[in-house]
Amino acid sequence: MADMSTLLLQALGPWRNAKAWHVALSGGLDSTVLLHLLVQLRKTHSLPPITAVHVHHGLQAAADAWPAHCQALCEGLGVPLQVIAVQVQAGASVERAARDARYQAFTAITGVEEVLLLGQHRDDQAETLLFRLLRGAGVSGLAGMPRQRRLGAGHLCRPLLDVSRAQLESYARTQGLSWIEDPSNTQTDFSRNFLRHEVLPILARRWPQAAASMARSAVHCAEAQGLLDELAQQDLHAAGSTSEFAWLGLPSLELTAIASLSPARQRNALRHWLSAFTSLPDTDHWAGWDALRDARIDAQPMWKLADGELHRAGGRIWWLAGEWLHQPIAPVLWPCPDQALALPGNGRVHFVGDIPDGPLQVSYRLGGEVMAQAQRGHRDLKRLLNERGVPLFARGRLPLLYRNEQLLAVANLPGLDSSPCGHWKLQWLPTSSDQGLS
Repeated sequence: MADMSTLLLQALGPWRNAKAWHVALSGGLDSTVLLHLLVQLRKTHSLPPITAVHVHHGLQAAADAWPAHCQALCEGLGVPLQVIAVQVQAGASVERAARDARYQAFTAITGVEEVLLLGQHRDDQAETLLFRLLRGAGVSGLAGMPRQRRLGAGHLCRPLLDVSRAQLESYARTQGLSWIEDPSNTQTDFSRNFLRHEVLPILARRWPQAAASMARSAVHCAEAQGLLDELAQQDLHAAGSTSEFAWLGLPSLELTAIASLSPARQRNALRHWLSAFTSLPDTDHWAGWDALRDARIDAQPMWKLADGELHRAGGRIWWLAGEWLHQPIAPVLWPCPDQALALPGNGRVHFVGDIPDGPLQVSYRLGGEVMAQAQRGHRDLKRLLNERGVPLFARGRLPLLYRNEQLLAVANLPGLDSSPCGHWKLQWLPTSSDQGLS
């Protein structure tokens, strides 16, 4: 117990001043031991308030008895328990759907300066690494489960990753603890269970330290991934120059700065950047990046990803998601031009300065529009947008101000956004660019 307690205290050192520790309590061996260890430690150490959280998936009849088991355990230890019932979405992978539902619940209950504690151990880490290796994961995947990471407003921590299942079981039997054995854990048609019951025991018979060695490899990969992240941040900083169209509110990078890197370094930087917006493609789908990068100068390349699209325009790459992927509704009448006008699916517009006479409406480009220009006569809108280098993907969303059939202004474009005498200016605040963030 002393050795395990020491490891646990060391692992939780950074979180000793947290507002609360929430223990994810399934009722199984690892979470039961974790909770018991913490309760014993708080008798001799100053720890944050400890609560337990049991997520009830409702996927099997046996699970209906687990909340009561967890409640009895928590009452005996003097720990408050919160039971959260979740709905698991139907899909190809029940394991993944259950995990997603579970982590949504964990995120919801973990507040600012609070920590969710998970009981996963060294054997779980070895299993994760082997599973991901067989799926062809890269360095990030082979880093296994992180010891700590952000979780909603708080943090997640796995303080038992240096402890084996055998150690946990020995402690539980010594302390007279009882725990739940999930019947589904014996079903080897699940990939992880097959590794746990069929593959890892064979490896352990030949190499007794196999689990410890694989867990150590995960630590090495995590360190390597940290270095790759640092390199990506440097490369993204070099490509992060401000665009003259920054007012679009869209994430973008300078293409030349990215394209000048080696192909592997390009992918590393883009993985780091895109991970904030979308799930990343597998290796075979990175050809989409090559096609976008190498397209003709006059082309309009686009790389479609799971949660949005990457566009190339004006020497930059732009991330578009959410409402930016749909043409906004038009026309929109502007009955009270002294107030900002909300544009369905496209932010809002307002006037700065005097208000022009009506009736006014906002529409969008269809093609063939003509605009009167001081000292230039009538000019095709397409040519005017070309002169200003407006990205093609944005042209169909630029609010156009009309009075009857006359095009008065194009929002946000100097020389096109105001009256000839400069008495007023049309300003557009586009749809927020944070949609699609993961």
